[in-house]
Amino acid sequence: MLPINYESWHQMPDSNKNQALDNIKILISRRHWEKKWRDHKSTLKKKYFKKDISLKEKLLNVPPGMLRYQWEDAVRFWNSKKGEDHERVGTSSRQKQKFMHTAGSKSFACVAEAKELSSCQKVGHL
Repeated sequence: MLPINYESWHQMPDSNKNQALDNIKILISRRHWEKKWRDHKSTLKKKYFKKDISLKEKLLNVPPGMLRYQWEDAVRFWNSKKGEDHERVGTSSRQKQKFMHTAGSKSFACVAEAKELSSCQKVGHL
């Protein structure tokens, strides 16, 4: 963490500067690898999962460099996420909604301002 009791970077001790730079390098590296991992999963799905073959064939078609049990877990997870099950979850969530967004292209701030002008009362959070 960076100490906040220094007005300038130049006044900060070198040990704090080095620690801050190390933390920044770790964050940048982590973001880089998170993107690489997402890209890798996306490529696996495109090449091996989203083919027009049966589930059994997908389970047997293990990508090179991947362990069979890991691939089987991934295929089962992706398979459970697609299709009717996924659609049913979205439908049930929409049915539970109490308030619909009816402002159209207006922002909530513009809607609140219009309501204040029409009712001559301040609009609160509730």
